[in-house]
Amino acid sequence: MNQLVRRVGDASARRPRLTIAVWGLLTAIVLALAGTLGGPFVDDLVAPGSQSEKAVELLEERFPDASRGSAMAVFAVPAGQRLEQHRPAVDAAVARIADRAHVTAVADPFTTGAVSPDGRIGYAVITFDRSAAEVDPQTLAAIVDAMGPARDAGVVAELGGDAAFINAETQTSGAELAGLLAALVVLVVAFGTVVAALVPVLLALVAVATGMGAIVLLTGVMDVSTAAPTIAAMIGLGVGIDYALFIVARYRENRAAGQENRLALSDAMGSSGTAVLFAGGTVVVAMAALTLTGVGFLASIGLGTSLVVLFAVATALTLLPALLSLLGERIDAGRLGRRRRATRPVQDTVWWRFAHRVSRRPWPYLAVAATALLVLAAPALQMQTGFPDAGDDSTGTTHRRAYDLLAAGFGPGVNAPLLLVADLRAPGVDLETIPELSRRVAADPGIATVGEPRISPAGDTAVLPVLPTTAPSDAATADTLARVRDLVPGNVAVSGLTAVTDDLTRQLADTLPIFVTVILAASFLLLMVVFRSIAVPLKAVTVNLLSIGGAYGVVVAVFQWGWFSDLFRLDGTYLIVSPMPTIFFAVLFGLSIDYEVFLLSRIREEYDATGDNTRSVARGMAGTGRVITSAALIMTVVFLSFVASPSPLTKMMGLGLAAAIVLDATIVRMVLVPATMALLGNANWWLPRWLDRRLPHVSADRVDLPPPPGPSSPDSPVAAASMHVPG
Repeated sequence: MNQLVRRVGDASARRPRLTIAVWGLLTAIVLALAGTLGGPFVDDLVAPGSQSEKAVELLEERFPDASRGSAMAVFAVPAGQRLEQHRPAVDAAVARIADRAHVTAVADPFTTGAVSPDGRIGYAVITFDRSAAEVDPQTLAAIVDAMGPARDAGVVAELGGDAAFINAETQTSGAELAGLLAALVVLVVAFGTVVAALVPVLLALVAVATGMGAIVLLTGVMDVSTAAPTIAAMIGLGVGIDYALFIVARYRENRAAGQENRLALSDAMGSSGTAVLFAGGTVVVAMAALTLTGVGFLASIGLGTSLVVLFAVATALTLLPALLSLLGERIDAGRLGRRRRATRPVQDTVWWRFAHRVSRRPWPYLAVAATALLVLAAPALQMQTGFPDAGDDSTGTTHRRAYDLLAAGFGPGVNAPLLLVADLRAPGVDLETIPELSRRVAADPGIATVGEPRISPAGDTAVLPVLPTTAPSDAATADTLARVRDLVPGNVAVSGLTAVTDDLTRQLADTLPIFVTVILAASFLLLMVVFRSIAVPLKAVTVNLLSIGGAYGVVVAVFQWGWFSDLFRLDGTYLIVSPMPTIFFAVLFGLSIDYEVFLLSRIREEYDATGDNTRSVARGMAGTGRVITSAALIMTVVFLSFVASPSPLTKMMGLGLAAAIVLDATIVRMVLVPATMALLGNANWWLPRWLDRRLPHVSADRVDLPPPPGPSSPDSPVAAASMHVPG
């Protein structure tokens, strides 16, 4: 495999201008096609096979008018006033809303009785000609603008409801750019030159831009979640910079060792380039595995992120060698300081000394590191998952303000409407017994009101609107939903956004163990093939689970328990968003294996040359420690930049990813890896002969070297070549 990657890199380096032109043309074509063929982003939240999906399909087939999306135009006046006093302004706003595209009906709040008991707050239900998920942000923006007459009259006017919440445009803080600039600073410090630092950032931007265009194109063939671009950009920026960083660092190391530019680049591609291919492949597999959940929006996030990571790998293996070939000696242009950074003997690096210190006393270090991760992971045992509602969003959004007004005027349950959908062709409830069903449901202590039933034109389907007494994400609402489902006969299914998200939460909890098992098995097999070992992949899977558990614990402590909420500018406590554990696991396991591949491949390279387990671990850490630390720091600042987002969901994602990377690059890579490898000794690289014969032979980060004179001989080629390392 290293020879294949080397040949790809050599071909790109021989024709650098052609390679750059092809990438420029490809990016332009993808972005142009995205602008013309791309569709809207849609969150498909329906859990396959659930009761809510059954209800949705029944309505779409027999009663499409009842399946249309809706929103609420909410109007409010200050305390002491009555909305009735501003009726002309409200009526003007309602009339203007009715004229907007895709609006089929608007219910007057004064004639439908949708005014709060104190007369201050009212709402007009807006019905669209499409489902709630298909209402685009432009339509919602036009409706917000149509409420201008009410605002001009001093009436508070906000847009809420399911369609407004689902399709709200993601807010950005601008901190993402600050994160990119911080990553550039880290690169400048790591490389000591401005040009070498700019190259990885440039490659990451090309990969993310092309990947974003590909994700937009993906909307033309499937429903793609509104969260897919944010998550894909977050991961793409991190891995795009890191992959280029590893190759550029190895290239400059080869040059510092005396190799001429062409050979230094070729060897860097054959070694670190191969590691990039395997590491990126692991992330792609982990993210693509989200399709196994069977949940549409998770599958789109997985596929979208996989596309961006694929472009990151492709740019690192083709565009990067072309750029480095063109730059030549200019890769060191813009050097900080007047003199070239001196190289230090490998024994003088902190990584060498620390690896030997851990190797001398592995048990204490292993015990302390494992205990620290277990303590951090402990809060994850009390994780409570659920789906966010509009009340969890920033107060700077109109749907959050509408949510608060509705809850204040009509009770929290008005934001969690349920729909009882009865199939009148099936045995169970019929037209005559619907009133009895209404009374039975209304008697439940968790139900506030049961509305008048709506019957389809064919008389074969009935819809009964129900409002609970509690908010959408309240645990009591889930209990009420369960009781109502027990109350109704078999031909009645419960739907509504609250029921849909509750079903989704349950399905994700059921599929998470299967998903985790598949990822662990696939990663174990990949690492076993690459490193020809049983112990190494088993250890990698175990320690990565510990770091992911620690990240889960940090997220629970901050968001669910409210620790350091002021620091992260949180309005309160939150349930852990039900898709997050699944997304976290896919992303974090993929990224953790990234660093595992880069470190272990260098250790294996040294072990193949010397046969000395302790020295190979020390040399591997000395050769990659600075680069892995820089890479982890870059990814951490990129992820932390998303913590500044107004969206709690984006904050949750950014903090969880940053925490996992910090734990992985410090406790795991610096302590657990050398400690476990010291304890296992040569058993690290044991593989049964019968299995070795049956596994395909690939390699990562290895260079063809002549056999060493002896396991510990200082005259070995690797010992001589690596006695000095940069920085």
